[in-house]
Amino acid sequence: MAQRPATRSWTGRTLLGMAGLALLLGACADQGTLSSRFGGPQAALPQGRPLPTQPLMAPPPPMPVQPAPQVVLTPPPPSGDEPKVALLLPLSGRDAALGQQLLEAAELAVFDAADERFTLLPLDTGGTPAGAREAADKAIGMGARLILGPLFGSEAQAVAPAARSAGINVVTFSNDQSVAGDGVFVFGFLPRPQVERVVGYAAGKGSRRFALLAPRGGFGDTVSDELQKAARANRAQVTRSEAYESGVGDLSPTVRRFADFERRSAALANEKKQYEGKTDEVSRQALRRLEGQNGLGDLGFDSLLMPEGGDRLRSLAPLLPVYDIDPKAVRLLGTALWDDPQLASEPSLRGALFAAPPPEARAEFEASYESTFRRKPPRLATLAYDLVALAAILAKLDDKPDFGRAALTQSTGFAGVDGLFRFLPDGRSERGYAILEIGDRQRRVVDPAPVSFAAPLTN
Repeated sequence: MAQRPATRSWTGRTLLGMAGLALLLGACADQGTLSSRFGGPQAALPQGRPLPTQPLMAPPPPMPVQPAPQVVLTPPPPSGDEPKVALLLPLSGRDAALGQQLLEAAELAVFDAADERFTLLPLDTGGTPAGAREAADKAIGMGARLILGPLFGSEAQAVAPAARSAGINVVTFSNDQSVAGDGVFVFGFLPRPQVERVVGYAAGKGSRRFALLAPRGGFGDTVSDELQKAARANRAQVTRSEAYESGVGDLSPTVRRFADFERRSAALANEKKQYEGKTDEVSRQALRRLEGQNGLGDLGFDSLLMPEGGDRLRSLAPLLPVYDIDPKAVRLLGTALWDDPQLASEPSLRGALFAAPPPEARAEFEASYESTFRRKPPRLATLAYDLVALAAILAKLDDKPDFGRAALTQSTGFAGVDGLFRFLPDGRSERGYAILEIGDRQRRVVDPAPVSFAAPLTN
């Protein structure tokens, strides 16, 4: 796919004209649903529309047409009501590849949800706060009425003052809830709803003593706080917690200490000594029972939450049985960081539970993205799709764009490819998460995501 200038604007008219298709999407304003081809149960799904086989933004070849010199075509003056939405992404720098893929997801959303008046303004942040601030200034100067992005919390902090002065809301992809509020809305997967969901489900299945093994700082510290709150809300306790430095390579000493392995392995050795050398059947059975164990004694918890993902989790999980944290005896819990199909091949995670967006609609989106751009989308691509689709829907409610606080914080929320979501007045977001279980090389939904916000998901 050809590279595009970072400040090129896209309109619904351009995309639909290139595709030669009619817009089949609409909004349900009274329920606040986000209708899209990949929407949840509230979305109106258009039927029978093929996806283009070429990249959406590739222009058609120029036609060798000679203009008539006597005729001068003057475009009509702008009405001043064209909805312009800025999309701030790292299109250069260290995270340029991710930024480009989020931009491609945004293309799909414009194609699916926008009308001819909608204009998306992609702007490069370079992945830095200074770049984000410069991009926001450009967006405001170009007449943007809403800023989507930037990607990181530090960038969102840099963008906020200028957007606030201009009376423009910012919806960042970050999951740093510390930047939420005063015109900044956080759309990333926040820890609180994830922890509440998985702890609530586990408590309903009998878990009463929770433990935490998490990286120190940032996300890990937030998860620790939220686990305490969720445990109290479910009349349970957090009985053990261990934090480790995120840069540590070998986590064996951490897991060994967390499992109280020295004491428990010594207890096992003492227990075996009582029966060794004895020939009676009771002693032989006792020794057989102790075979295969690495420790003896109560761990002090029945459920363990590990907010890690990717290669880090794949190196951490196999250490648990080595130090006698038996996944068959301890319920392993995770966050949306576990939303990775490759984890299903890790034997030590079999039977583990995690909270994540419902996978059904996302699977269709991922197939569509791959068929259009000839590569798999990154996990965050759904965020770009849902946000741009939401902006396109809000741009045409009652034929008048409305990106204000009241429109964004509709209590009924919206249905996107990552399921149900809504923004709270304080700038945080809530989502309707499903509970998934890791099986033998597969994952399955054991508790579906909610289909509405009939009751608050969080207090």
